[in-house]
Order: sequence, then structure tokens, then C-alpha cells
Amino acid sequence: MKRLKTLLGVAAIALAAPLAAQTVAITNAKVATGTGAAPIDGGTVVISNGRIVSVGRTGAPAGAQIVDAQGRWVTPGIIGGFSRLGLLEVDAVGESNDSSAGDDANPFNASLDVTPGLNPRSVNIPINRIEGITRAVVAPNAGNSIFAGQGAIVSLGDADDIAMRPRAFQFVELGEEGADLSGGSRSAAHAVFRNGLREALAYARNPAGYEGGKDRGAILTALDAAALVPVVQGRMPVLIHVERASDIQRVLDIKREFPNLKPILVGVTEGWIVADKIAAAGVPVIASALNDLPARFEMLGATQSNVGRMVKAGVKVALGMIDDEDGRQIRLLPQHAGNLVALGRVPGASGVTPEQALMLMTKAPAEIFGLTDTGTLEAGKRADVVIWDGDPLELASAPVAVMIDGRQVSMTSRQTKLRDRYMPNRPDDMPVQYRR
Repeated sequence: MKRLKTLLGVAAIALAAPLAAQTVAITNAKVATGTGAAPIDGGTVVISNGRIVSVGRTGAPAGAQIVDAQGRWVTPGIIGGFSRLGLLEVDAVGESNDSSAGDDANPFNASLDVTPGLNPRSVNIPINRIEGITRAVVAPNAGNSIFAGQGAIVSLGDADDIAMRPRAFQFVELGEEGADLSGGSRSAAHAVFRNGLREALAYARNPAGYEGGKDRGAILTALDAAALVPVVQGRMPVLIHVERASDIQRVLDIKREFPNLKPILVGVTEGWIVADKIAAAGVPVIASALNDLPARFEMLGATQSNVGRMVKAGVKVALGMIDDEDGRQIRLLPQHAGNLVALGRVPGASGVTPEQALMLMTKAPAEIFGLTDTGTLEAGKRADVVIWDGDPLELASAPVAVMIDGRQVSMTSRQTKLRDRYMPNRPDDMPVQYRR
């Protein structure tokens, strides 16, 4: 009931729009900066020209629009560390799913780019935006090869072009899925991966020769080889989906063979088993927070303490939705992070602190992907700001206002419109068939 009342009362803290060109001071707030520091009670966040000017207990500058947060929590916008947001509406309806190109007629894999498939008007974007998601990592699904293609970093702002960083990374499937795509063997999947990197090096040395047919033995098309050049040269990170501890170890071994490679591990259900090795290699992780059951053979070591143990081992961890409603439900990340905090109170389990939980969704994904101007509430950063009606890690809490680049976004979605239309006890402006 609290959540419903909050959504119905959003107008009580509505901000004047547009905001990007004016100075706004959010005062009387409980400010969680996302830096790991304790929240600032009675804090003020000053915003101007889409950027954060200052954060602290200072007063509002003269002439600023004052927004009294009334003691509410204020946090950075949440960054979905892994998703397929904007690429699909209904998974099983091919016409609405642009997350993969698995048809045999498609000759391309690594060179595929999710950007043309992104739909800024997807109904899933406002549904997640009003829950505090302001940026997201969008990855393709693998089609015919372990090389799924190039993903993007997107902004959930109300714009026709949501790709703030297209072709931001390459996505690769290893583990069980990679084995299936390579004839049923993990050995084959790793051979395909290593061969792809070597062919990219060959292409970089002599593009004309590769395209001219001198490398007739090459497996990759010229476009795919060209797409992997920045990966093997270390100019583009590669997200690698692995769950089993031994698969994680193999990726770390590949990094030694290709020292410029910048892998980011995705999934990593058994990461806690080799957490010390991941930390020593300096390889970041995007993990699913709630994998606590062996859903597949590669997840036999699943435990909800996985993230907490990796954090304690010194691994850079962010949260994402990996193959778990990742096209629609990244809005659940605060709930997942809250579970990790609660886990810290369970004897024998490993959780995280509230400050760490917030960083898993803000600062950590920003740092992993080199988003230097977002992820925290600090001077000079993009003004991605969320005002909550309660503790953002509590299930009953919800945002009452969301700002992206200093501009307040609409707090309506298809779901809220349906709720408003069909809610019982409404006045007689409802359609006749729904009146009571």
C-alpha cells in the first residue's frame, strides 16, 4: 500500500521542467553519493547545466530553484550492469526481438552492432526508468557463434538516440552456451575464441591481404576480424559469459596469452571459488546477485554469498541481469542489492554493506566501463539523480523523481497508465464496462 500511495502522490515533489539550463538545489535530503561514504543527513545537491555543482551540507545558491526533499533519500541514478533493454519486447515473438541474429543466412557475428536494433520507444524503457534506472549496458545474444557482437551503453533519457556509447564492447559466450555454439565442447569454444583473436591480429597486420583472399584459411569474415581488432589490441573490452570456476580460470589463462585483452567476466556464479585469482588478475565482474541454486551443471557451486565473497576478496563487482528477464526487469537491481545487505545478517553468509550495495549499481559499473562522468553524486558528474520515498534498498521503496542529465523525466509508463485506467473506485470517467 505504501508503494501505491507513493506512485499516486508523485506530484507532491514534482520538479519544474526543463531543468537542464537552470540551477536546482535539492535540499533537506539524505544523500547517498555512491562513493562508499556514509549518507549525508540534511544534505544539498546543487545541479546546473545538466551537471552536479556540489554535494554536501552547504546552502542553496542564490536564485536556485529549491526542491525540498523532506528528508528523503537521494542517490545517483542506477546503472544496469548487463541487460538487453531496448532490444526486445516479447522474447518469443521474433518480430519484436532484435537481441540476436541466429539465422543460418546471417554470415556475421563479431561485427554485429546492437545500435540499429535499439528502440528508444520500447515500453520497457520507461518502466525501468521510473524505477531509478538511468543508464544501462545493453548486450546482444549469441546467434551462430560464440562471438555475439558489439554492445552499447545507453541512456534512458527521453531521446530518439539513446546510445550514449555505441560499440562499447564485444560480447562472447563461453561455458555451456559457448560449448553448444561450437559443436558441444568447451575445448572447441576456447579454440574458436583463441583463433578469432589470432585472426584479428592477422587482419590488423595486413587488412588488404586478409580481404584479398591471401588468408583463405581464415574462419572469420573480414568484417568480423576487423571488429575484433580493437578487442585484441585492448582498445575495446570484451564481456565473456562464464559461470563455472574452471571456465573463469581458463579466461584468466587466455589473458596471459593475449596480454592486451581487457576481459570483463559476466555471470560468474562460481566466482567465489577463484575470487583471489580474479582479484589478482585485476579482471572486473558483472554478477547476478541472487544465483543461489544450481540451475545448470556449470552452477553447481552456486551460493548467494558469491558477490559478498568476491567483494571481500578485492574483486571489482557490478550487478547485472544475466539471462534473467534482462530485457525488461533491470529495475529489480535495488531489490537484489538489498538482499545482499540482508544476507550479511545471516550467520555464516557473506553479504555487503548498504554503501557497498549502492556502489554495485552505480560507481562500480561506471568504473568498469570507463564512464568517468557518471555513477556518483560528485561535482562535475552528470546529474543522474533519483529521489526515493524510502531506503532505496528496501522493497517497499520507490522513486518519486528521476533526473537524467539534470532533466526530470516523466514518471509515467504503460504500466502506470494501465493502473490508472483500471483501478477500482475511480470516478465515472472510466469506460462504461469498467464502472462499478
